Amino acid sequence: MELPDDLAADLAALADGRLDPGRRAAVKERVAAEPSLAAALERQRAAIRTVAAAAAEVEAPHALRVRIDALGRAPSRRPARRWLPFAGLAGAAAAVLLALVVAGGGGLDVRATLAAALRPGVATASVLPGGGPLLAEQVDGVDFPHYGEKFGWEPQGVRSDRIEGRDMRTVFYEREGRRIAYTIVAGEALEPPSDAASLTVEGTPLRALRAGGREVVTWERQGRTCVLSGAGVARGELAELAAWKGQGAVEF
Repeated sequence: MELPDDLAADLAALADGRLDPGRRAAVKERVAAEPSLAAALERQRAAIRTVAAAAAEVEAPHALRVRIDALGRAPSRRPARRWLPFAGLAGAAAAVLLALVVAGGGGLDVRATLAAALRPGVATASVLPGGGPLLAEQVDGVDFPHYGEKFGWEPQGVRSDRIEGRDMRTVFYEREGRRIAYTIVAGEALEPPSDAASLTVEGTPLRALRAGGREVVTWERQGRTCVLSGAGVARGELAELAAWKGQGAVEF
């Protein structure tokens, strides 16, 4: 079924979390009422998962990832269309995968961890009895924060991944239809991206950048790299969450 451009763009933005909150409820209501739109939305989400999974299965040097991300940000002479049918996205994934395989090599960098942020949660995030500022999820003794009471971001899922030889765990939080991903990488801390902006919030040094259509904030806690990212979420909001110490319970 050929969709009108405006509807196709709305479905694409809904699939990857970029749809404006003011339009989200109306689009979801229409999707729920029309099975053909629900099927189209699921195909778009499946395509996004395919792209993320393909990118995560191979290794590439940091320089190549920077070039690919820059291409994604480069202005086009044609009006942008955010909707691609599944076949188009799968083809794009194959092209990126081929470029990475040809380039080869390279260790894990912060941008590569975003593949985990794009995948679905596979289990329920464990909450400590009685609530509090921490979840029962952790990596190498570094606990994930519980943002619900303070900020309204509730944990909705969790997954573990091994990307480019490094283990990591990701907790997903949701608030008012928006979704963010908090990844902690096991082992030695990663070098922050050289093109990331530096900022300090509540005494915590952070690095921030935009990659893959997402705002990204990265920093260290107890010698481990943390990466917080989301589409349609302001960088300042992510920075505030990243630096939150929960009255000392969230250890840095």
